[in-house]
Amino acid sequence: MADITDIKSILYTEKSVALRESGVLVVQTSTRVTKNQLKEVFREYFGVVPVKINSLRQEGKVKRFKGKVGKQNSYKKFFVKIPEGANIDSLTA
Repeated sequence: MADITDIKSILYTEKSVALRESGVLVVQTSTRVTKNQLKEVFREYFGVVPVKINSLRQEGKVKRFKGKVGKQNSYKKFFVKIPEGANIDSLTA
């Protein structure tokens, strides 16, 4: 079961800010979270039932740092459409 600690961050990019105007939040989570679990988190902690949730799995990039090869962490990105008039102050602040 997922909980509020599985939400790593809210993404603030040019695209995500434009989507926010239409009521879509972009949330970064761990790779083990599912759509249904994220829907329960929004219902339990924020009192909002999302209208629609789309997910995207982002694989970690292979990077070099001072000649050593490493890999960034993989994560899931969720596009969560919240109902009109609903406000999630704790996430959008």
